[in-house]
Amino acid sequence: MADFQASSPEELRALIDGKSDDDINAALKATGSASALDKVFEGMVEAFLPAKAGGQSAVIQYDVASPDGKLSYQLKVADGKAQLLKGSQESARVTLALSAPDFLRLVTGKLNGQTAFFQGKLKLSGDMMFAQTMQSWFKMI
Repeated sequence: MADFQASSPEELRALIDGKSDDDINAALKATGSASALDKVFEGMVEAFLPAKAGGQSAVIQYDVASPDGKLSYQLKVADGKAQLLKGSQESARVTLALSAPDFLRLVTGKLNGQTAFFQGKLKLSGDMMFAQTMQSWFKMI
């Protein structure tokens, strides 16, 4: 796993399948963590399902511990659209903090959010009940 290049959710899932945290982190470092995660978050914007959000608005923050340090991203959901914001620009309804490998496993369906939380792999702050419902706002592969 020399670098981290995935052009679709399916490719991302195949890329991390069966890989250790060290393998995933090494590939992220070789590619550039921010560049790789930017693409993943852009994919999440595309995977947003407005009907599932039911007209709700929220800012969802992700603090991802990457090999290059903590990277923060926000998904701002409003008016049936999701928008990507880098950093911590707005007040988040919920913040999810996890390692880059676990984040990638979470967004590809390889890691269940509730399981990750109880195993200590996922830290939540803010509206925990909302964190459970907002998962369905995004199409999983």
